Amino acid sequence: MRQSFVLTFENGLPKGTAQQKGETVRYKNGKPFVFHYKKSSVESAHQLFAYKLKPYAPSTPITGCISLTVSLFFSVKERAKWGKYKPSRPDADNYCKELVDVMGSLGWWLDDAQIVKLKIEKRYAEKASIFIHCEEVFDDVIQ
Repeated sequence: MRQSFVLTFENGLPKGTAQQKGETVRYKNGKPFVFHYKKSSVESAHQLFAYKLKPYAPSTPITGCISLTVSLFFSVKERAKWGKYKPSRPDADNYCKELVDVMGSLGWWLDDAQIVKLKIEKRYAEKASIFIHCEEVFDDVIQ
C-alpha cells in the first residue's frame, strides 16, 4: 500500500501535543497516587486529527514495515518565511506522536512499532496543512 494526502486546517494546526499531559494527585483508600490525563487541547487535537484522517483510512491495515513521511506546514502571514524551516515549538516528534496514535487507531497499521522509517519536517507556509505519505516497505537485505 502507498498513500499520500494533504490535510488542511482553516484555523491553524492543532495546538496540543502528546507530551502535554495533565497530572493531579488523587486519593484511594486514604493513599495518594498521581493520576495522568489528557489535557483538553490534546483531546481537541486528537478529535480533529481523527475527523480529518478518517476519509483516508485504509480498508485493511499494513502488516509489514512502514515508511512514514509527515510535513507540518504552520501558517504565517510573512511571505518571506513561506517554505522555510520552522525551528521553534512545537517539537516535531511530540507533535507527530498524537498524529501517529490517531492513524493507528483508525487502522493504518496494527502497531506503531511497524514504523521503521519516519521523516518529519516543520515549515512555514501561507496555509496550515499536513502532508502525509505512508507506504509499506520491504527489507531488501540478502540473507
